Amino acid sequence: MAQRPIFIAVIGAGNEAPESALNAAEEVGRLLAERGATVVCGGLNGVMEAVSRGARQAGGRTIGVLPGDDHEAANEWIDIPIPTGLGYARNAVVVKTGDAVIAIAGAFGTLSEIGHSIADGKTVVGLNTWELSRDGAPDASIIRAESPAAAVEIAISAANKARGL
Repeated sequence: MAQRPIFIAVIGAGNEAPESALNAAEEVGRLLAERGATVVCGGLNGVMEAVSRGARQAGGRTIGVLPGDDHEAANEWIDIPIPTGLGYARNAVVVKTGDAVIAIAGAFGTLSEIGHSIADGKTVVGLNTWELSRDGAPDASIIRAESPAAAVEIAISAANKARGL
């Protein structure tokens, strides 16, 4: 039986995504596809669309976990749209599906996904995203990456380790 690919959840800014985040997300998607990973995201616009575009253009596969009930709501780069009807609660499904998580920029929806990921013990790699503190001291739960390539390398390594590969 063929081994299943690793799944990397990519979370981040939607409508408000800055150009730098979109460029980083597209490169992350391309690099993940080149490494054989399947990209999982929220399936809509912004970082989700950019990472999906990068992955698909590099021959990779994409899964979009949608907040509503309509398959057609997914961006054009999603191979497998999964309508959930869960609204923001779908954030938990996105990160549960990933073997590791890459966060790029983002607002409070991204922060909720980061929280779910950390609570589940998943590796979260951050590219210009939230920084956490606890009782006034920095919390290192998000591994900072300086580039899309570094983020992908850390996430792939963590995913392989989580899967026992």
